[in-house]
Amino acid sequence: MKKIRFYKSIHVKIVIIYVLLILIAMQVIGVYFTKQVEERLVENFEDMLDERASLLVYNVQQEMLEERGEDDPTLETEISAVLRELFQVQDADAQVIDQNRVIISTSNIADRNTIGQRTTESRVKRALIGADNASIMRDSQTGERKRVMAEPVMDEEQNEVIGAIYIEASMEDIYAQMQQINQILMTGTIMALSITVILGVLLAQTITRPIVDMKRQALVMGKGDFSRSVTVYGEDEIGQLALAFNDLTNKLQDAHATTEGERRKLSSVLTHMTDGVVATDKNGNIILMNRRAEEMLNRKQEETLGEKLTDVLNLKSLIKLNELYQYNDSLLLDFDSPDDEVFLEAHFSVIEKENGEQNGLIAVLHDVTEQEKIEQERREFVANVSHELRTPLTSMKSYLEALADGALDTDVAPRFINVTQNETERMIRLVNDLLQLSKMDSKDYNLTLNSLNLTSFVEQVIDRFEMSTKNQEITFKRNIPSEPVFVYGDRDKLTQLLDNIVSNAIKYSPEGGTITCTVKVDKRRVIISVQDEGVGIPKDSIPHVFDRFYRVDKARTRSLGGTGLGLAIAKEIIHAHGGDIWVSSEWEKGTQMSFSLPVPEEAKEA
Repeated sequence: MKKIRFYKSIHVKIVIIYVLLILIAMQVIGVYFTKQVEERLVENFEDMLDERASLLVYNVQQEMLEERGEDDPTLETEISAVLRELFQVQDADAQVIDQNRVIISTSNIADRNTIGQRTTESRVKRALIGADNASIMRDSQTGERKRVMAEPVMDEEQNEVIGAIYIEASMEDIYAQMQQINQILMTGTIMALSITVILGVLLAQTITRPIVDMKRQALVMGKGDFSRSVTVYGEDEIGQLALAFNDLTNKLQDAHATTEGERRKLSSVLTHMTDGVVATDKNGNIILMNRRAEEMLNRKQEETLGEKLTDVLNLKSLIKLNELYQYNDSLLLDFDSPDDEVFLEAHFSVIEKENGEQNGLIAVLHDVTEQEKIEQERREFVANVSHELRTPLTSMKSYLEALADGALDTDVAPRFINVTQNETERMIRLVNDLLQLSKMDSKDYNLTLNSLNLTSFVEQVIDRFEMSTKNQEITFKRNIPSEPVFVYGDRDKLTQLLDNIVSNAIKYSPEGGTITCTVKVDKRRVIISVQDEGVGIPKDSIPHVFDRFYRVDKARTRSLGGTGLGLAIAKEIIHAHGGDIWVSSEWEKGTQMSFSLPVPEEAKEA
């Protein structure tokens, strides 16, 4: 499973949320609080200046309107005394100006040199015409914020302005206090955030610990382990979730055990099925193939996963995938290769969901190669038997009709009768060979096995053929050991076997030719070979010489009276004795027919 990045962890997210909530709350509270405090401080400061200014205006007015004698103190002295007495404001200066804009007195000792000078302040000019004005300004050089105000001194009886008061009061103390308050709030915010982080971590752990435990449990369950359970830390919603998770784990364990059992059963059934099974998804892509299907298609399941079913079964050019969902008949698939013939019969069924939706296909493959071969052999056998019987019957019918039409009283009648007899004997031989093959094909076919001296047996057969072929000038050459070789066999059947082989060698040997008969003991078997000097067998015909009714030279074989069943019978006889038979030949150089028989240790002379 992909590892979660630190900043994406729910633990971190919870802590961050708590920190942000506290930070936002502190900032909102801080902004509101400092704004209100600043407004209150400024308002109180302005009220205080206004009260002092009003009191100062009243006293200055009294002093300016009072009549003085020569011995009385001067106006400047009295006003200075009023300023010292009534205007004791820190970082604030007050000036009293007469109606001619001349500075009469000032509260700032350092500015005593300005007394007697005319002021150029625009606010004083406005005050001398009877207008009150006050504002907060910032010193362009020092940047200091000040409360600046100018108020007129009125002679109410004359209703005229007799002077003005000009005040400059620094407000830096207020803003210094605000800065201290902001620092206090910042310190409190940092402390609150630190405590929040600690509490957030602890709180997040109480929430995330069971969630992390459930995540671990889910990962373990994904690997098939249902043995552990989630720890329940409380009875809240997360605790109830943990209980539900443990209950789900138990149910999944039971379901997994049931599913695993069914999967093993299905796997065992699919593995040991004699038929191949191929399953696809709804898109026709292969998702499963059992071992038998792999053998039939000569492809591994890993190679075919994801391929289209129609591609694997060579159906792409014959039928579309969606047509297979409605296809109820079986399909015969030809998987011929240069080395082998393979025929498969495919049946298709649809995999459906509970709602009836088509979710895939299952193809069941059955190997019908042997059935097809048997069916083909049966058809060929029936065709060959029909042909072999029809030929002599047609010939007999023609000659008999000729005899019935009057040829019986002519000189050709004996020849016609002789031909009819030969064809009849040919049919009898064919029927006898067919009956013998049929008997050998049946399960109740038994051999009469006795101990047999093979060397003397072969000698006797060759002696018999030497006597019958004296007129053909055929020479028999013998490579037969002098010591006896004993086998278990049916004397009559082995005689028929050797007779068929030797007679074939005689038929295809030219006049004056040599037939070599060899008997050789090889390990625990004895090999008998008959070599002629005939025309030989074409290379492409060698694999078929033991097939029923197969003839290399059909015209010559029929003229020599052959039925095409001799070597087929020889093959059945030798296989019934537990031996083998084979042929080797070179065109125009001759043919060697060989067969082998097992030599048992307990074989003894009869």
